[in-house]
Amino acid sequence: MQDAAGEVELRDEEGGLRSDFLHAVVSALDEGDAAKVRELTLPLHEADLADLIALLRPEQRGALIATLGEDFNAAALPELDEAVRDQVLEVMPTEQVAEALQQLDSDEAVYVIEDLDKEEQSDILAKLPSFERAQLERSLEYPEDSAGRIMQTDLIAVPPFWSVGQTIDFMRVAEDLPDRFYEVFVVDPAYHLIGSVALNRLLRSKRPVTIESITDHDIHPIQAEADQEEVARQFERYNLTSAPVVDQDKRLVGVITADDVVEVVQEEASEDILTMGGVAGESVTDSVWQTTRHRFTWLLVNLGTALLAASVIGLFEATIEQMVALAVLMPIVASMGGNAGNQTMTVTVRALAMKDLGSANAYRVIGREAMVGLLNGLVFALLLGAVVYFWFGNDELGVVIAAAMVVNFLVAALAGILIPLTLDHLDVDPAVASGVFVTTVTDVVGFFAFLGLAALWLV
Repeated sequence: MQDAAGEVELRDEEGGLRSDFLHAVVSALDEGDAAKVRELTLPLHEADLADLIALLRPEQRGALIATLGEDFNAAALPELDEAVRDQVLEVMPTEQVAEALQQLDSDEAVYVIEDLDKEEQSDILAKLPSFERAQLERSLEYPEDSAGRIMQTDLIAVPPFWSVGQTIDFMRVAEDLPDRFYEVFVVDPAYHLIGSVALNRLLRSKRPVTIESITDHDIHPIQAEADQEEVARQFERYNLTSAPVVDQDKRLVGVITADDVVEVVQEEASEDILTMGGVAGESVTDSVWQTTRHRFTWLLVNLGTALLAASVIGLFEATIEQMVALAVLMPIVASMGGNAGNQTMTVTVRALAMKDLGSANAYRVIGREAMVGLLNGLVFALLLGAVVYFWFGNDELGVVIAAAMVVNFLVAALAGILIPLTLDHLDVDPAVASGVFVTTVTDVVGFFAFLGLAALWLV
C-alpha cells in the first residue's frame, strides 16, 4: 500500500480507491478501532474522503462521521452525490453541520443544504452567525440551477477613487477575503458594478495610480436568475476565468469562478446522458427500490411503443406465413433504422443544448440530415440487397428489403432531428423523450415499409 516515498497509495491504475485501503478502513470501523480509523482517514484529501464515504455502507458512514467528530473534513460534503450527502447530513448533529458550513465557501455551503427540506434548512441556518445566515438565505432565494445558487458571495469590491496602494493595503488587513480570487471589482456607492481590475494589472501598477484609471469596463456580468447552463456557455464564449453576478438593479451580488463552471458542465453533461437513457436522477449509490422506481416509467412507455410496433407486424401475419424469410429479415430493417435515427437524435440534442441549432439554421440542418439518411440508405440498401440475394437466392426479396432500407433510413434521419426540434419548441426537454419516439417511428416505419412492400410485390 506504500510507494517508494513511504506515502500510502490510495488509488489503483483505473483511478478508484484501492480495495486494500477500503478494507483496512472497514475493518477498523467494524472493530471499533477509532485510532486506526483516524490514522487512515484524517490525512485524506476531501475528494478521496468523499469517494471513501460513497463506498461505505450507510451504517459505516455514520460510524466514520462519529469517529472523526470535529476533525471531519467539511470540504468532502460538496464532493458527495446528493443521495449520499443527504444520508451523511442525517447522521450529523445539526451543530456539526452548521460548523461544517462555516468552513465552506458560500456557494459550496448552498450546494450542501439546498436539497434539504425547509424545516431542516431552518434548523441548520439558525445555528449560524447572523451574517453568514443572511448570505445563505439570500442565495437560497434564487431559483434552483441559477447563477445565484452557484455564485460565491465572498468577493472584493472597491470604489473607483481609491488608489492602487489603498486597495493593496486593504487586502492585506481585511480578515474576510475569499480564499481565492482573480480580480477586484469596482463599484459605485450604491454597489452598482462599474468594472473590474485583474490582479496582475493591480500588482503591476504604481501605488498612487487610481483604480478608475486601470479599470476594465469590458466585462460580462451575469444575471443572478440566469440558468447555470447559460453561465457555462458565457464562460466558454468569452474565455472567462471569473465573472461578476448582478441582480435586476445591476448591483453586484456575487462572483462565479471557473471551478464552479467545471462542476456545472460535469453536472449538466451527466444529467443529459442519464436523461437520454431514461434514468434521470439515478446514481449507483441509490437503493434497489429507488433504482427500480427510476427506471420503471420509461420502461412502461417503451412497452407501449413495442406493442405498437408488434401490432404493425400483426397486420401482415398472413404475408409472413407465406414467406418465412420475411421474419428473418424484419429485425435488420428496424435495427438499422433505429441506429441511424439515434445517431441523428444524439447530434441534434447536443446541438440544441449547446445553442448551435436554432431557427436560423434549422432548415439547412434538416436538409443535411435528410441527404445523409438518403445516401446511407442507398449504400446499405445495395449491400443488404446483395446479401439477401446470395442468402435466399431471391432477387425480388433483395429489391424489397433494399427499398425498405432506403425508406427507413430517410424517415429515421428526419425523425432524429424533427422530434427533438418539436419537443424543444414545446419547451419539453428533448433529451427526456426523444429516444422513445425516434425508436417507435423507426420500428413502425421499418416494419410497415418492409412488410407492406413484400405484401404488394412478393405475395
